[in-house]
Parts: sequence; C-alpha cells; structure tokens
Amino acid sequence: MARRVLYPIYQMGNPQLRVFRPNFSMTLVRPGKEQPPDTVQFRISMEMTKCDVKNYLEKIYSVPVAAVRTRIQYCTNKKRNHLNQRVKRPDYKVAYVQLAQQQTFQFPDIFPKKESQPEEGSMEAIQEKFMEDEQQRQKPDPRRGGVPEWFGI
Repeated sequence: MARRVLYPIYQMGNPQLRVFRPNFSMTLVRPGKEQPPDTVQFRISMEMTKCDVKNYLEKIYSVPVAAVRTRIQYCTNKKRNHLNQRVKRPDYKVAYVQLAQQQTFQFPDIFPKKESQPEEGSMEAIQEKFMEDEQQRQKPDPRRGGVPEWFGI
C-alpha cells in the first residue's frame, strides 16, 4: 500500500519569510557489527531517499557526506497475540552514511565507567558503605526457611 507524501500548503507572500521543515526523522543508531570509523548508521523514514539523507545532513547539520547506502529491514511476523493472530512489527529503513574528508565518528560514551576508588571519608565512600549495609540487611535470614519477616512465628 503506497503512502501519500504530504507537502506543505502553498501560501501567498514572500517566499523568504516562509520556513519549510522536512517531514522526515533520522535516528542515530549504535551499530550491531563493527563499522569503519568514517561510517555512521541511522534509522530513517521509509520515504527518504539517498539524496534526501545527504541533503538533510549537509544543509541542516553541515556534515560533509561522501556516500550514502540504504537498506530496508523487513521485520518478522512470527509472534502471535492472545487471539492467535499474527503480529508484525513495522519495517524500517537503515542508512549507512560515509563521511567525507577523512572525518571519523566516535559514538558518544554517555555513561563512562568509574575506575578510581573513592577516598576514605568522602561522600561517595559513605554512600557505598550505606548501600552495602542496606543490601546485607535485606538478605533473608536462612534460619527462617523462606518465611518473610513480617510473618511472625
């Protein structure tokens, strides 16, 4: 079933005062397999073409693009709901954008690992000690045989 593309309604007036925003959305995706450092993976709208992706990144975000490759990911319909009807997740399109001019892209590390131990007497050390004590206190008593504490014997 083909989908209609909705274009903005024409309005009279000075065209320089009108702003046309794209109806597309692009989502940056962490790749499942190892990619070259100059390649970025996006999940894009099914209506977007390679030219749309290239123009979108160059005009809006000023990112130099060398090449764009796209593929359509077809999802399975093996799941069934409570009425035993087949349930299919929607298909989506994936774009692989190769950056120009030897630029590289490193996916941002939002949650870095803490490698250093907190100092003795600092707020972090006190919080860690409190959390360890709390976890120890919440462990069930092995002598009660699985009976909860609120149930008095």
